[in-house]
Amino acid sequence: MRTKTRNVKLRVALAFFIGALASVPVCSPAVTESGAVHSSIADVQIDVQNDVRIGVLGLFHPRQLKVSAPEGSALILHIGEDRIVLEKSSGVDSAIVRISGAELVVSAGMHIAKASKLTAMGRNREPVNFVLAVPEKITRRYRGTLEIRPIAGTLAAIVAMDRETATASVVASENTPDTPLEALKAQAVAARSYFVAGRGRHADVDFCDTTHCQFLREPPSPGSAAARAVADTRDLVLAYDSRPIAAMYTRSCSGHTRTPAELGLSPATYPYYSVECKYCRAHPSQWSRRIAAQDAAPLQSSNESARLNIDRRLGWSTVPSNEFVTRIDKDQIVLDGTGEGHGIGLCQSGAKAMAEEGADFRQILGHYYPNTTVVSWPAPASSQHDSGQTARLP
Repeated sequence: MRTKTRNVKLRVALAFFIGALASVPVCSPAVTESGAVHSSIADVQIDVQNDVRIGVLGLFHPRQLKVSAPEGSALILHIGEDRIVLEKSSGVDSAIVRISGAELVVSAGMHIAKASKLTAMGRNREPVNFVLAVPEKITRRYRGTLEIRPIAGTLAAIVAMDRETATASVVASENTPDTPLEALKAQAVAARSYFVAGRGRHADVDFCDTTHCQFLREPPSPGSAAARAVADTRDLVLAYDSRPIAAMYTRSCSGHTRTPAELGLSPATYPYYSVECKYCRAHPSQWSRRIAAQDAAPLQSSNESARLNIDRRLGWSTVPSNEFVTRIDKDQIVLDGTGEGHGIGLCQSGAKAMAEEGADFRQILGHYYPNTTVVSWPAPASSQHDSGQTARLP
């Protein structure tokens, strides 16, 4: 970065998101009505067309994992030729999985087994509730089937879950409890679109659980607003030119959304458009950061890659958005900015404000994703096309 005594406005892009969203990852006028819905997320069963494989807890690079069966669940572990049942009523409800060279060592009670892979599921190989933990670091609850295997000296945990369960988990993770239902529905359609059209960012799984793909945590309770939003929009996705798109979204834009081209990103099947966001223009999310001059040196105007590289090295909140000005203070660069995220697609703050003013989810999606439609997916085989693509981050 050139050092200047006057403020220099840089626009850096946070790129991509959900699905083909790869964080927000990230998001119409004609729509179809949603079809029949399950009474709860827990009722959904995995099928070959609608399940997604998500790598979880990878940020911790675990060498040890703990798998547990919650009350009321029986979890069957398959380790090579061995089979272990985890169930509270049996007295053994958890197992420790460790890495040993190219193998796993699994211990549960008095039972010890070794193999190159572990799978966990219900008694009839169906999805099941289970708890997965990196001991002394993090514990999470999931519903689906689990696979654990060693990769590059760490344990890779992969959860296969129904697409609707995954969508509900994203909606719950991405929004606050006071978010109106219609804004949650818009988020659900965007997140589901990403799951339909956004595969291909990882070699061994469909998606990860970070904002590199979509921010995913535990599934919400069946009676929650997030679960209702997913049920009310079941199977609905955003489409452009008759193809589902990997819809991108952002936490808070700076008064208008961005296009991938503005941020130096590769083009997407859906071109995106820069649209005004009245809420963020009137209520910008403001932030300030101090960065050592040598760390700030790679920053360039409208270069999302540079921003993301700094965030990867120094922490994901180091440069929160692509809208900031710089000033020099001794040996540091001070960044004063607005917005959170790359600014592409659905603005979550703006969507919340639109819903509070009475807009429904179709109107919200139509505003942030012009020229798209909301369709039911899977569509009839005769009308399906290849999935769309999203702008790619490095």
